[in-house]
Amino acid sequence: MSVDRFIPSLWAATLLENLNNSHVAVNLCNRNYEGDIAQSGDTVRITSIGNVTIDNYNKNTTVIAPETLNDSQQVLTIDQAKYFAFQVDDVDARQVRDDGALMDVAMRDAAWGLGNLADESVLAAMQAQTATGNALGAMTIGTGNVDAYDNLVDLSIKLDENNVPRDGRWCVIPPFYHGWLQKNANFVSYGTQANREDLENGIIGAASGMRIVVSNNLPTSGTGRNYVIAGHSDGVTYAEQINTVEAYRVQTAFSDAVKGLHLYGYKITRPYVLATADCISV
Repeated sequence: MSVDRFIPSLWAATLLENLNNSHVAVNLCNRNYEGDIAQSGDTVRITSIGNVTIDNYNKNTTVIAPETLNDSQQVLTIDQAKYFAFQVDDVDARQVRDDGALMDVAMRDAAWGLGNLADESVLAAMQAQTATGNALGAMTIGTGNVDAYDNLVDLSIKLDENNVPRDGRWCVIPPFYHGWLQKNANFVSYGTQANREDLENGIIGAASGMRIVVSNNLPTSGTGRNYVIAGHSDGVTYAEQINTVEAYRVQTAFSDAVKGLHLYGYKITRPYVLATADCISV
């Protein structure tokens, strides 16, 4: 790929698409406030309204007067800025049939790296800012200990107690936890059709009304210990932008280079729609 054939808008769009595909935790967030982000430090204002009052109605006597809803704003600051920069030597480029494909592979790898860092940051914030009463504490998962499926039920109960909407709930688990679920009859044999297919193709299913996803980026509290996080997209807002992608010739080498800037920020807007458990693997 020569620099003169590089179209920044197309590569930025491709990078953003690959970035979205690499996200796990980020794709569980509310992303309705994404738009044009010009630079690090930009802010996004998140407006929420108070609860609507429900009252009794009596035929011919009730006078209906609409209430004025209270609203409030929270500020999400675009305070994370990550970049990548790599070069492809002309000799290497000529040894492949399509030098553009070589660059595409490198761009996908960059997207994976950016997405990995964003997911790690978002999951850490979720765990740290979960409402105190929604933290189940430490529990050992495995044979003869707390049942992996039962723990998911307990997390779901915490969401129920906080009136979290059932539609759109999710739970992020580490790989070892997924392994225990695959051995659990409640999850595989007697669950949904998607769960039964889990034995065949490794697709993550659903449990206790929550979509189950696996991530290596969950916070740890020690060796062999990972937090499990349950929640709803209403509790976390995220916004990102591939701000800049540039191609250039390296002055000190015979290479084409690409650099890009990823800007993002997140906000835990409703800590009570999150619940956590500190799980120990045996």
